[in-house]
Amino acid sequence: MEHSIVGAMTALVTPFKNGELDEVKYAKLVQRQIDNGIDVVVPVGTTGESATLNHEEHRRCIEIAVEVCKNTGVKVLAGAGSNATHEAIGLAQFAQNHGADAILSVTPYYNKPTQEGLYQHYKALASSVELPVMLYNVPGRTGCDLQPETIFRLFRDCANIIGVKEATGSIERCVDLLAHEPKLILVSGDDAINYPILSNDGKGVISVTSNILPDQIANLTHLALQGDYHGAKAINDSLYEINKVLFCESNPIPIKAAMYIAGLLDTLEYRLPLVAPNSENMKKIENTIKKYNIKGF
Repeated sequence: MEHSIVGAMTALVTPFKNGELDEVKYAKLVQRQIDNGIDVVVPVGTTGESATLNHEEHRRCIEIAVEVCKNTGVKVLAGAGSNATHEAIGLAQFAQNHGADAILSVTPYYNKPTQEGLYQHYKALASSVELPVMLYNVPGRTGCDLQPETIFRLFRDCANIIGVKEATGSIERCVDLLAHEPKLILVSGDDAINYPILSNDGKGVISVTSNILPDQIANLTHLALQGDYHGAKAINDSLYEINKVLFCESNPIPIKAAMYIAGLLDTLEYRLPLVAPNSENMKKIENTIKKYNIKGF
């Protein structure tokens, strides 16, 4: 079973205007990703502030991404995660019914399920749709770590579970996963280690940085997947400073600030409890992005 959910992928921010979803700007941001070589867009993940969108907004973001990507060859990996299994299933089924190409589903947060609970959650989700499902493990945010043994079990038992977005920050975890299950589509969820993961046979990245530098992340990823590891490492090294500053506060606080400073967002708006960066970090972000060539619309 061949899957096209590989390569350079962007965890899209969600733009707001006067507290509401800015649909026109969202479509423009998706089009900019397409124009700059990104393979897959990822609406309503962590970077998209999915935790504070209502379900109507969540669904609309998926619809807009699908509309803009139609007939372009760029795929839509729709965020469909919740700490309530029935809610995750509802979002996944909506994404399937409205043209998404695959589902990205974060581990249930806050309620701290056991590994058996995680297995049953993802099995139920995968059984509810025909689309490929990518697991998403980010224990630093969820308080829940999807262990390798559970990932292997899900990959073995559910034909449409294709891989995992690994955001533990651990290269050892990535080596473990691919050493035991080389057919797993392992995707970097941490921009700072995109290159090391790709050079360990990772199949792509889901990037925050590519919101502002899609061309650079696309080049890095494509070079690595073609085996040009020196070229990929050179780009990864050049992005070190911006990758670091974009996580000086909780994601997506810095990336939205950077995009606003660069003129890619008209307003700097977040959903509470997220707020703008403090003045010191705002200055750091501003000084850092001056060092990069940011393509506009």
